[in-house]
Amino acid sequence: MLEIQNLTRPGLAPANLSLHRGECVALSGPSGSGKSIFMRAIADLDPNTGEVSLDGRPREAVAGPDWRRDVVYVPAEAGWWGDRVAAHFPEPDIAVVLAMRLGLPEDVMAWEIARLSTGEKQRLALVRAFMTTPKVMLLDEPTSGLDVEATAKVESLLHERIGEGVALIVVTHDGGQ
Repeated sequence: MLEIQNLTRPGLAPANLSLHRGECVALSGPSGSGKSIFMRAIADLDPNTGEVSLDGRPREAVAGPDWRRDVVYVPAEAGWWGDRVAAHFPEPDIAVVLAMRLGLPEDVMAWEIARLSTGEKQRLALVRAFMTTPKVMLLDEPTSGLDVEATAKVESLLHERIGEGVALIVVTHDGGQ
């Protein structure tokens, strides 16, 4: 279980949340209301105060990289540092299977990052997050750049992960999600 008590930072009022394995919580609100700040604070990407624990273990007792493997944040616009898609995946042969489930073609790992659309980048960022086998996924507008068919594929894979016990916090502006 992810337990959050009095989590705050500039621009964020103190927040509390208990999130169990296999549970999904949607966050919605006006742009600029602090949803992304909240998610980044949970992932410990920005300075913050308050108590956050996972399965009873305080965040402070876990090395940062280990925390972010278990509690993975997928921003609305993920970073890309290599020239080709495969450079972002330690196991491209496994990643391509997930990518294909999200509607991307088999040769996507050979593509240059510069040619990717926003929606392709979003789906590949999700694949990258899935590859870490997280316990909690913090998803910031994961389908905002996707068409109806791609959105359905993403939602289907997320539902599978929920069934496997992964907890999700999803920022969305789509009331249907």
